[in-house]
Amino acid sequence: MFRRYFFSVIASFAVIFSTAVFVSAQTGALRGHVVLKQADGTKVPAADVIIDVFRTDISAKYNTKTDKNGGFVFAGLPFIGTYIVAASKQGAAPTWIQDVKVGREVDYELEMSPGDGRRLTHEEIKAAAGQGKGPASSGSGGAKETAEEKAKREELLKQNEAIMASNKKAEESNVVIQRTFKAGNEAIKAKNYDEAINQFNEGLAADPEHPGAPSLLTNKATALNSRAVATFNAAIQSKDDAAKTAGLEAAKKDWRQAFEASSKAVEMLKASSPAPTDAAAASNAKTNLYFALLVKAEASRFFVTKVDLEKVDAGVASFQEYIAAESDPAKKLKAEHDMAQMLFDANSFDRALAQYQKILEANPDDLDALLRSGQALFNIGALNSDKAKYQQAADFLARFVEKAPDTNAFKSDAKAILDTLKEQENVKPAAAPSRRRRP
Repeated sequence: MFRRYFFSVIASFAVIFSTAVFVSAQTGALRGHVVLKQADGTKVPAADVIIDVFRTDISAKYNTKTDKNGGFVFAGLPFIGTYIVAASKQGAAPTWIQDVKVGREVDYELEMSPGDGRRLTHEEIKAAAGQGKGPASSGSGGAKETAEEKAKREELLKQNEAIMASNKKAEESNVVIQRTFKAGNEAIKAKNYDEAINQFNEGLAADPEHPGAPSLLTNKATALNSRAVATFNAAIQSKDDAAKTAGLEAAKKDWRQAFEASSKAVEMLKASSPAPTDAAAASNAKTNLYFALLVKAEASRFFVTKVDLEKVDAGVASFQEYIAAESDPAKKLKAEHDMAQMLFDANSFDRALAQYQKILEANPDDLDALLRSGQALFNIGALNSDKAKYQQAADFLARFVEKAPDTNAFKSDAKAILDTLKEQENVKPAAAPSRRRRP
């Protein structure tokens, strides 16, 4: 029985930079209404009331007017702020309410009474509040809060505190993730893969579920792949058996982690769903998923062929997903070649042969597909003592030898197999081999 021919090439992998998505500042709506108390005690909606909203935690002011029904709405106010809402109208006394929060689905009510029509400034309101004079005690006709409203407000304040704490954590995570993403990418460019991996790990530790986490995982997988290739190449050249073994094990560990990291990135990106109306976010998500699929396919190739041959189905699935997402014909063809080579290196010769035949259907003169088809058929024939497979192998290898330039590194190997087939099995290429022979 003939020895089987296996061909593996460790290639350098281009650095991929994907765009992380970071949490933006949260905003909310503030809505309310104003009523005017009549002499007979009835209340009617107050239209055209000037509404001044003062932010108390920082210096900021917003203005609007009530509509014909006495209602008003502010959209997009910072969620984290605390506000005073003041109302003024000609012929009415000014009033205000304090400790207002936005985005709480509360319809705040301000009650006005007849008065001089003054418009209070923020300083006047603060002075009145500092003297213990609320809107009602000052004769301003301010709104009174029921027990139910007070309980609801206190519950909302608790919720706001939790949201503020969450926002603070998100802001802190943003800083860490942005810093480590940038530093990690710079380390990859400098080929300092240890530092790159450390930076990405720090960012992921800050918030594993952060919207930017998939990009950190994708680039971490890139760094792990690159470090594994360097470690593997150094190990196979080492003359120290212990160092060689340690190096190969370290490379295998990195390739496994690269496959896991890139798989997690793809999983997270598939689970995320930007708002249909946010075209920029949707485009960004699509780009991030594309790069994650690309890196996962590359990680799968190494993981399957260098770590676990039994994961070949997972490797094929990774390549098929990436190929479906790839729009560049040249890159798509390269991925098809890489998938076929992965199958070949994983000893899955029947599947590798089928993939190479697809490539030959599109380009009958593809040298790599001719060579690998011949080698796969030779190995299948050797495993099963199948002379028909040997004949097909000879035909493909002869076509390869005929078309390949003398500088092709595998031309001498193909000739050697042809000589072996002729001497030991009396198999020679057909006189005029078909350009589209199928096994």
